[in-house]
Amino acid sequence: MRRTSSVTERDDAQLKANTEMLRMYWDIGRTIVERQEKEGWGTKVVARLSVELRSAFPNQRGFSRSNLNYMLKTARVWPEQIVQQAAGKLPWGHLQLLMDKCDTRFELDFYAQHAVHRGWSRDSLGSAIHRSLHLAQGAAANNFRVSLPGKSEAVQEIFKDPYRLDFTELSGRPAERDLENALVANLVQFLTELGTGFAFVGRQYPIVVGDTEFRIDLLFYHCKLHCFVVLELKTRKARPEHFGQLGFYVSVVDDLVRDKEVDGPTLGILIAESRDRSVVEYALRGHNQPLAVSTYAGLPDQVRELMPSAEDLSRIADEVLREQSAE
Repeated sequence: MRRTSSVTERDDAQLKANTEMLRMYWDIGRTIVERQEKEGWGTKVVARLSVELRSAFPNQRGFSRSNLNYMLKTARVWPEQIVQQAAGKLPWGHLQLLMDKCDTRFELDFYAQHAVHRGWSRDSLGSAIHRSLHLAQGAAANNFRVSLPGKSEAVQEIFKDPYRLDFTELSGRPAERDLENALVANLVQFLTELGTGFAFVGRQYPIVVGDTEFRIDLLFYHCKLHCFVVLELKTRKARPEHFGQLGFYVSVVDDLVRDKEVDGPTLGILIAESRDRSVVEYALRGHNQPLAVSTYAGLPDQVRELMPSAEDLSRIADEVLREQSAE
């Protein structure tokens, strides 16, 4: 108990120190902005101020010319007090990355909020920006506005388009079972790509209707929305009949698996190789169950061709072992 208390106190102290540092950096940046506006200071003032601050505070790091330019940019990007924003809860390195990689205030706030909420490291934040998560989040075509009135926006936000599945190292058009196997084999990465709140329930999940057994590709539970999510995979373009199958599975899970006193309505997501928006629009109209369709992006063929095959890796490993034995 004493150890836990010590860790908590240390975390609180680090958070407080980070907050005070950001407050100081923002104040310096704001001072530069105001002086530039009132006195017409040029860019040379940053270099001069850097020298003066390092001379006045020789034991204080962070007053380099480049860092002062980041402080100036921080004050311009967030004209309101930085510590009152989601960005104010992030380490300085995260903020530098955001300002380097994001073009709009919307993107900056989007990634700052997600980084705080999900506890992203700097590398994870950079990966999310590289994958343009702000464009994919909530972009899956769906019928939630009709099937889930009043909840559509919250539900829509948990689905993306496209899903980045390049970690599977599959290219071209793999068999659906191969894609499913690769996703389950890399389950931690797949859950990370799905987003916060998804818990894995099972693959080829059996449901029995009458005297017939059916199997759902992948079944998840969303811990924040408190509902099951049926996920069906198609390694070809989404077709109207796919929605019929998905809707059937959603209905069965809704009736036979979920606890109606605890769980919300079951959701269905079809992840296909591609989709025709017009076809999807008409297909979704014919279903009352909350359904969505997204696409996936795997490893580009030109990249896959440059990677060693399993046979190559095995051959090289054998050669190394033989050479080691000979020595």
